[in-house]
Amino acid sequence: MSSSPRDSSTANPTPKPPAVQDLEIKDPTIIFDRVWSQLEEEFGREQLRFPKEIFWLNGAPGAGKGTNTGFIMRTRGLTAPPITVSDLLKSPAARKRMDAGLLVGDREVTELVFRRLLDPEFDHGAIVDGFPRTGVQGQCVKLLYNRLQELHQQALTEGHFQFPKCRFHIVVLFVDEAESIKRQLKRGREIQAHNEKVEETGIGEKKEVRKTDLEEEAARGRYRTFKDATYHALNDLRQTFHYHFIDAQESLSEVQERIDRELRYQSSLELEEPTYQRVARIPVAHRLTRHARQELVDRLDSYTEKLPELFEKVVEDIEKSFLPIIRKHAISGMALINTENPLYRDEKALAMLIDIFSERGYHAVVDIRKERVPVRFDAATGAIESEERRVYRVRINFGGAQIRKSR
Repeated sequence: MSSSPRDSSTANPTPKPPAVQDLEIKDPTIIFDRVWSQLEEEFGREQLRFPKEIFWLNGAPGAGKGTNTGFIMRTRGLTAPPITVSDLLKSPAARKRMDAGLLVGDREVTELVFRRLLDPEFDHGAIVDGFPRTGVQGQCVKLLYNRLQELHQQALTEGHFQFPKCRFHIVVLFVDEAESIKRQLKRGREIQAHNEKVEETGIGEKKEVRKTDLEEEAARGRYRTFKDATYHALNDLRQTFHYHFIDAQESLSEVQERIDRELRYQSSLELEEPTYQRVARIPVAHRLTRHARQELVDRLDSYTEKLPELFEKVVEDIEKSFLPIIRKHAISGMALINTENPLYRDEKALAMLIDIFSERGYHAVVDIRKERVPVRFDAATGAIESEERRVYRVRINFGGAQIRKSR
């Protein structure tokens, strides 16, 4: 009796090569291209609009990423909630690896993060907590930045502006191994106490506690995974992006003061280069107003792209006509300047005037006064011909010099 094909293969098993999906690809170019192709096919290239500013937040276990995320958001004027990678990884397999202090596959994490960043709520900016964590993921961040820059330049060449310039920041909160282990175990004890209280009282909800927050060796392994993989991956990005290394070893107030110093606005980091070259001639005030920071940057960049000649004329007029008067009032911190320059009959020029002063740290308010001025008299008829005269009264406030301190 002859055997069926299934029987013969069972009797003489032939080793099968592993399926492609069973192998974890480690080539960042392949991973990025596949993720990008999938997103482009699903959403369309025109809809692949990533945030204009992304803060890739990472740090040692227990360094305070969750604690300081809200502070970073307030410092940068971000309103969308942070993207926490650990929250994106809800699959049982991913959770099992995380509990063991191991890392989840690069392909899976990269796709989840990139897909989440496409949500319109992150249009002006996003904080990504916990990515990149490996060298492969770090290279994928570089590839994403390069692709977005290509799209930005292509859009400018074609006269479209749907792909604005994107800025990447790497933020690293660092503590040493001993401090990390201490904080992880302290967090575990606090969560256990909280959960016990919930069980006793029935009030509140239990919190998830990681194995690495309960066992010292597991906590140590998690820290060493960070140092051996994540920290080196982040350091590799130091030469490419704005890199903010924060020593998080001290108290919360000291750490947040360091964060504030690191993330202070610098025109050269945010504006397009041609825009910065124009406005840099205007001195920066002592305290820079950050209200509506991103919207202001967008407007200034649009002036350079769409109305460069008018923009240049306004900058020149501020430099020649306004600054001499402002300098004379440096102590008081307030100057009232009248101008009849017909340039400002164009409402766009007037808007540029206000935005340029705002970008350099001044607060400018413009009042337009119109009056009829006689220009010709007809003696025969007694008729008086007049024309409209416009006076632009510009009130400029800024931080004046403190000559004497009160006792």
